[in-house]
Amino acid sequence: MKFTAEQIAGILEGTVVGNPNAEVHKLSKIEEGSEGSLTFLANPKYQNYIYTTQASITIVNNTFFPDAELSTTLIKVEDAYLSFSKLLEFYDQAKRSNKIGIEQPSFIYENVKYGDNLYLGSFSYVSKNVVLGENVKIYPNCFIGENVIIGNNVTIFAGAKIHSETVIGDNCNIYSGAVIGADGFGFAPNPDGTFSKIPQIGNVVIEDNVDIGANTTIDKATMGSTIIRKGVKLDNQIQIGHNVEIGENTVIAAQTGVAGSTKIGKSGMIGGQVGITGHLTIGNNVRIQAQSGVARNIKDNEILQGSPTFGYNDFSKSYVHFKNLPKIVTEIEELKKQIVNQKNGKNG
Repeated sequence: MKFTAEQIAGILEGTVVGNPNAEVHKLSKIEEGSEGSLTFLANPKYQNYIYTTQASITIVNNTFFPDAELSTTLIKVEDAYLSFSKLLEFYDQAKRSNKIGIEQPSFIYENVKYGDNLYLGSFSYVSKNVVLGENVKIYPNCFIGENVIIGNNVTIFAGAKIHSETVIGDNCNIYSGAVIGADGFGFAPNPDGTFSKIPQIGNVVIEDNVDIGANTTIDKATMGSTIIRKGVKLDNQIQIGHNVEIGENTVIAAQTGVAGSTKIGKSGMIGGQVGITGHLTIGNNVRIQAQSGVARNIKDNEILQGSPTFGYNDFSKSYVHFKNLPKIVTEIEELKKQIVNQKNGKNG
């Protein structure tokens, strides 16, 4: 697909400085720009590249004024980074909108209800009583279980599995290999040391504007629902246990694990490889640094680090001493020797 500077400026509500008919058909970093590519400048440390880039069009902030001649056409906007992100989203949606129809071989149950512009990729399976909204895109090798409800403008990428009774809202993206609605980890110990499976009869509810990363797993509830509230963004390779609830607009980075029945508030930020034990309540606007271990309830607005976690400022102060621990131990041992020698001297 090709776009002119004038067309792009119209999408971004920007102003063209240079050739309004300059065309682009690909994206690039500013330092790797070539003819026919579109790039952006947001970070001042890359500003020198704008004078050498071969990109045909560059998105810049309204506050940018060149100090030398440019070969690239500029599109000036309020926020170059956000505008470029918006353009990436537009480009991605344009590519997806071209995919319509049911490829073969695939299977879709005869009583499935679906809206306009459905795309069902080859080797996918859609079970009975499923309801699909408009502009749903299901890429190859996906499984959609019985009684699943999926809203409008949802994309499910290759190899994802959506198990029975799951409910997905509008404008969601489920990336490759994600498993939504598999059984929660529930077993009852027996007197002989074995374990009996506890049936998991609940479901998963995913609200609007949620992204679920590749190979992330969200377990269905034992009873009731595991709930992912609107605007949540989950990275790749995250484990969400049964009956967990994640509040609106919370973001969680890769390899984090949340154990069953924990409730996480809204607008949180949780770093990578964080472990959160079960049956906890974590407040709103909480920040948890990477590789932390959380084993207690967390109040609103706390910033935490460590395993087990404690206040970020306290952790930072303690870590200074931790790095110097060998030296501190040596000094303590030396002081102990001096005290012993002083005592022996007095006794002598």
